[in-house]
Amino acid sequence: MTRVVTIMNQKGGVGKSTVTVNLAAIRAEILTADLASDAFSPVAAVSIDPQGSAKWWANRVTGLPFHLIQAHDDPLEWLRQLNDLRGIDEVYVDTAGWFDLDPDGSEDGLGYGYAADVLRTVLGVTDEAIVPMLTNPLCFDPTARTIRKLLEPRGIPYRVFINDWDPRDGEHWLEETRKFVRGQGWPLAETVIRHYKVHTNASNEGIVVTQYKQTGTAANAAADFYNLAAELNPIGVR
Repeated sequence: MTRVVTIMNQKGGVGKSTVTVNLAAIRAEILTADLASDAFSPVAAVSIDPQGSAKWWANRVTGLPFHLIQAHDDPLEWLRQLNDLRGIDEVYVDTAGWFDLDPDGSEDGLGYGYAADVLRTVLGVTDEAIVPMLTNPLCFDPTARTIRKLLEPRGIPYRVFINDWDPRDGEHWLEETRKFVRGQGWPLAETVIRHYKVHTNASNEGIVVTQYKQTGTAANAAADFYNLAAELNPIGVR
C-alpha cells in the first residue's frame, strides 16, 4: 500500500507547497539511497492546489527526485487510488492555500462543489496529516478549525509543526505558539523550520532542499528539513 501524507491548513501562506516538495525530496533521497541512480523513484508529490505552485516549482528543477502530479481537476476515482499506486511507496499531497469550512452547512465540515469533493476524497485515503503553522496569532484559529473540523472527526493521525520562524523576531511568539498548540492537546513536532532566504528563493532557482549547498546557512536550512522529515516519519499509519 502507498502511504499518503497530506499537508494542510486552512490558513494560506503557511508554506504548504514548500513543505510538500522538500519532504518528498528528502524521503525520495532516503528511499533510493541503495538503488541505482536511474531507478524509478518510489515517492510522488500530488498537488490538489489549483494555483499549481508545486508544479511550477518542480518544472524548474533539474533531476527532480520524485514524481509531481497536478491533480486538482483530475477524476475523483483516480484520487481514490492514491494509497494503491504501483511502484510508489509514499505520496505527499499539497492542498490549496485556502478552503471553505461549512459554508453550506455540510455534515463533514466541507462545503459543496468539486474542490470540496477533491479534498474530501484525498482525506478519505490519507494515512496521516502534517499541519504547518506560523508564529502568528492570525494562524491559531484557522489551524484549530482544520484540526477540529477535518482531521479529528475522521480519525486521521496528525502532527503540527512550526514553520518559517525568523529568529531575528525573538522567541516570544515562538513560545506563545508552542503554548497554544500544547494547550489544545495537539501533537507538536520539536523541530522548528527557521526562516532562510534559500527556502524563499529555491523555487525560482529550480532547486529542492536535497540540492542545497552543503556549507553555511544553506546547510543549516537544509538540516531543519532533514530533522523534520526524520521526526515526522514515524507518526504512524491509520
